[in-house]
Amino acid sequence: MTQAILSRLYDQIDQTTDRTTHFVSTNNQLEAMVTKAHVQLNQCIKDHGNGKPVLHEGGIYHGTWLESTGTINAEILSRFLPDIAQHTFEQFATHQRADGLIPYKVTPDGPNYRQIQLVSPLARSVWSHYQLNGRDKAFLKKMYDAMAKYDSWLTTYRNTRQTGCVEAFSTFDTGHDRSPRFWHAPDVPHTGDATKYHLDSPHLPFLAPDLTANVYCQRRYLAKIAIELGDTTHNWLALADQSLHSLMEYCYDKDDHLFYDLDRNHQHVKVQSDVLLRVLACEVGDDDFFKQALSRYLLHTKKFFSAYPFTSIALDDPRFDPTSTAYNSWSGTSNFLSLIRAPHAFEAHGHYVELTWVLQPILTAFAHMDRFPQTLHPWTGEAGFTDVYSPSILCLLDYIERLSGILPRPDGELWITGLTPYPFHQEHEQHEVAYSRHHNDHEYTLTHINETCTLYKDREELATFPAGIRLILNEVDQSISIVGMSVRTIKGTLTYQQTDYPFQIKGNEIQTLQAGAWATTQSPGIVPPTYE
Repeated sequence: MTQAILSRLYDQIDQTTDRTTHFVSTNNQLEAMVTKAHVQLNQCIKDHGNGKPVLHEGGIYHGTWLESTGTINAEILSRFLPDIAQHTFEQFATHQRADGLIPYKVTPDGPNYRQIQLVSPLARSVWSHYQLNGRDKAFLKKMYDAMAKYDSWLTTYRNTRQTGCVEAFSTFDTGHDRSPRFWHAPDVPHTGDATKYHLDSPHLPFLAPDLTANVYCQRRYLAKIAIELGDTTHNWLALADQSLHSLMEYCYDKDDHLFYDLDRNHQHVKVQSDVLLRVLACEVGDDDFFKQALSRYLLHTKKFFSAYPFTSIALDDPRFDPTSTAYNSWSGTSNFLSLIRAPHAFEAHGHYVELTWVLQPILTAFAHMDRFPQTLHPWTGEAGFTDVYSPSILCLLDYIERLSGILPRPDGELWITGLTPYPFHQEHEQHEVAYSRHHNDHEYTLTHINETCTLYKDREELATFPAGIRLILNEVDQSISIVGMSVRTIKGTLTYQQTDYPFQIKGNEIQTLQAGAWATTQSPGIVPPTYE
């Protein structure tokens, strides 16, 4: 069977040379969806007339949105189509307004500045792309100058209450369409001017935790970029600390261990929403803080850990609406934008195992879909609103690579993960998979057969290891590490370049090979799901 699935994979590689990655599986439905993802991803790429095609959001969204397409979508895309990703980033700098405002979207008709619509930090996505794809300093400088100018704009126009938080003037400033968080608030800023809010509103402007966390994380990555470019004119880390202080002072509820908007009357808008995941994905909080968030919310089946996580409103909130799958809604349904943002939160604290509890049901859902929607039903996994939607297309490609593939990291690591999509939905068959990625002028191939993983480099066997771990090859210092990817302790042998290295590893534990022996470098433990 190993030779059969390898042959199928090699045939696919030889026949589709325009792709960086390839995937085959005995799960025909899942393989077909991955193939469809590559086809429909190309349908989301459009040329606005300047010879530099960019990624569109897809579905009913005919353009590139800063909160998603221009940040987290393009960040994932840079592993698959780096030139398109770079064009997608650059257009936001190209169309920056003279006063510093970056458009919230760019369409074939041009840029639009009506609102800010921020979620994922642009600087982190740009920095990741830069590290992964040739370290183009001209690109980095162009983006850095634009982001520094935009930081000044936000400070000038979105800090009217002088708290250091970033303020939301409308629903669309955060992209939280139809969320109870913004009931009785207008969808857009006053008169369509991003510098104004409705003066007669009983609660605006909000001190917004997700917007403030965005700027906190943005400034931390601007500090990294500044060092790379030799710029010493900004103290980005000090500014980031100010943002974090404001976030915790005004938007954090210590009793609830949750973040809320603070309205003009100094009341927290107590809607428990995916704002928590957004803030955590912006790298707010230490390891203990994140563990509490997992236990109390993200892995709690009364909060956000539905059968197909994560819900956009807490399940036990009476305002939660699981039926809102027929339109763009953040009032209950699980949203693919949340799903592609989530790895940043989990992996920053080493909770790789818990993240697989999200990846697995979502991949099960994909295997039973025939399209790529914006949302899915949190209880059944049924596809929701729209189709040919690039965040869900990229979610499938990203999740397959994180679970069963070969994932290059900005820091020079190559993650080779020995798990396979598990049959959760009225099935029992364990499927075999094979994955290939072209990376740094080499072809890497991984097979998962009968609980054994085999890694090939340029079609020559490089390593074998048991299922349930992740192999990490560090291309910077040539180190070799393994990660426990299961709740159970995995015991076995890594054979690398014909040398055996026996090991025993717990979930989320990282061991690094030092002088021929394994040394534990990280072991945060596992946070189980909660129910009460």
